[in-house]
Amino acid sequence: MTSRKLIPVVVQDVRTNCVLMLGYADAAALRATKKTGLLHFWSRSRNALWKKGETSGNTLRVVELRRDCDRDAILARVEPAGPTCHTGGYSCFSKSPIPARDVLRELMGVFRERKRNPSPDSYVNRLLADPEKALKKVGEEAVEFVLAAKGGPRGRAVSEAADLVFHLLLAMFRRGIALEDLEAELGRRRGVGGLEEKRRRKP
Repeated sequence: MTSRKLIPVVVQDVRTNCVLMLGYADAAALRATKKTGLLHFWSRSRNALWKKGETSGNTLRVVELRRDCDRDAILARVEPAGPTCHTGGYSCFSKSPIPARDVLRELMGVFRERKRNPSPDSYVNRLLADPEKALKKVGEEAVEFVLAAKGGPRGRAVSEAADLVFHLLLAMFRRGIALEDLEAELGRRRGVGGLEEKRRRKP
């Protein structure tokens, strides 16, 4: 039997960040993955190319492939169509999704709490009470992020990005826009050709 160069593939659910499984791929499996958009492996037990879900229908649609710093492993971020584990579990490491800390949703929860229980000392409450100031802050923070992103320390750009996201989420909250609304709109755009394709088609 000819030796085959295999690379480990860690599979992660892009929606929950949970690790789903570990598999191995060769060059042929990677080509098939990139061609079809569905994750393929090289089965060591069957000594054959294998599309995940080819019999069960529980395929893994690839959103992104990343190599590690040594380029000897791959992270596959996927959207699973059903359970990943052959036992019927959500993941080979857990029967159900492991809750991931979602800082953005936690922040929206803080906004809701401040609205229910306002405090004159709360920065959030001051912005909620002054819609013009809240929107102005979004513009100011956007400019500061652009300037930081053009050069200078990376840490400053990260800090300015955090400020921008904070004020943008607060403005969204005040307008009644939930994170789910934003996710749905981005998903709709991807479904009609993707953000990049949509951008190219604009006049």
